[in-house]
Amino acid sequence: MPGTCTIHVMQDLWEEQRSERRTAVQPLAARMRPSNLDEFVGQEHFLGTGQLLARMLDADRMTSVLFWGPPGTGKTALANVIARHTGRAFEQANAAMIGVKEIRQVLQAARRRIEAGSSGTILFLDEIHRFSRSQQDVLLSDVESGLVTLIGATTENPSFTVNSALISRSTIFRFEPLEDHDIRRILLRALQDERGFGTCAINVADDAMEHWIRICDGDARRALNALEVAVLSQESLVEAGQSLHVDLSIAEQSIQAKALRYDRDGDGHYDHASALIKSIRGSDPDASIHWLATMLEAGEDPRFICRRLAILASEDIGLAAPEALQMAAAAWTITERVGMPECQLTLSELVLFLATCPKSQSSARAIWTAMDDVRNEQTSPIPAHLRDAHYQGAASHGHGVDYVNPHDDPDGAAGQEYLGGERTYYKPGNLGFEKNLKPLLEGDDHGG
Repeated sequence: MPGTCTIHVMQDLWEEQRSERRTAVQPLAARMRPSNLDEFVGQEHFLGTGQLLARMLDADRMTSVLFWGPPGTGKTALANVIARHTGRAFEQANAAMIGVKEIRQVLQAARRRIEAGSSGTILFLDEIHRFSRSQQDVLLSDVESGLVTLIGATTENPSFTVNSALISRSTIFRFEPLEDHDIRRILLRALQDERGFGTCAINVADDAMEHWIRICDGDARRALNALEVAVLSQESLVEAGQSLHVDLSIAEQSIQAKALRYDRDGDGHYDHASALIKSIRGSDPDASIHWLATMLEAGEDPRFICRRLAILASEDIGLAAPEALQMAAAAWTITERVGMPECQLTLSELVLFLATCPKSQSSARAIWTAMDDVRNEQTSPIPAHLRDAHYQGAASHGHGVDYVNPHDDPDGAAGQEYLGGERTYYKPGNLGFEKNLKPLLEGDDHGG
């Protein structure tokens, strides 16, 4: 009927208007999301030619995946691109804002699509780490049976935050911060594309562009937000049809101070601690100070740093520089007493000292090996001459009878057995104080 046709057309027109209005209020970062794989920038280690995810998409064998990485690296954008590329229905939700009931409804709809012969469903759950373990369990059956393809996104290590059963059914892709050339490419596209500012006459100075690239720290969203702020702050020029120039001063005003990628309750906490310890172990004072500064600037508890440094002084330096442990203990005490910001001076001194110390794990390996023997080998009986002789009747059992005190008779005690069996745990290294210990132990059967 003609009337029915007219209503249908009007509904389409209204929907188009609504869509245009929604698009008009979107921030630049949302408008510039890639519409296909060719437009997607970065993550070449798994999306480049011949890499795993690229092969999965080329073969149309997309399975459930977990996207793990810092903000602004393309997790949400790639999920949308994958849905378009595969032609599957796309359901998107934030795990912090959706309950089990809504998830079940999505899964039921996905089942109906499969049963009706339609394409499958991609369920994109942002911040999946915010789902409780019981909520994650709801997904298991349908994910395992292939009724729904899950794409979970998280900024936290899924090994700690996602149900192990769900991990075993998914492939994890680690997103890295975007490279400088990636950020530049994204910014230039936003300046040239009609979805961005392609219809405006905008000139961005080279030093302004470099400032955004440096300060955004691999986060494309922050870079695009900075560009948008710089343009909108001069909107009157744009509306008047005049050319707009963004210099370094405007660029600096348009972006906040550099945000450190550091989560004190998650990966940042452990990854930076690991980088600090490994840099000190590798005797690189500059890298060590850099990671210390990063941790302190991000608000890491300096007492946690002291604890790790005290462990390092024993484990990685040991008797090569026995004073390292004294320095660590002193720095811990001072840090407890004065706190930040003054204790950064104490921690800097300690880190530089530890980084430049000779290194040895001889003492650490001695106790590790001995502990392993105690746990797993046959127990060594205590030689009779080493047993307690301070009680009446001890001599009748031979306890302490043949013991020679080295202070009383060094020569008589020279060949005395203290362990029993041929075991050597401590082998001094060739650096620092330990090299002085070798002559003392050479020829001395200290292992028994």
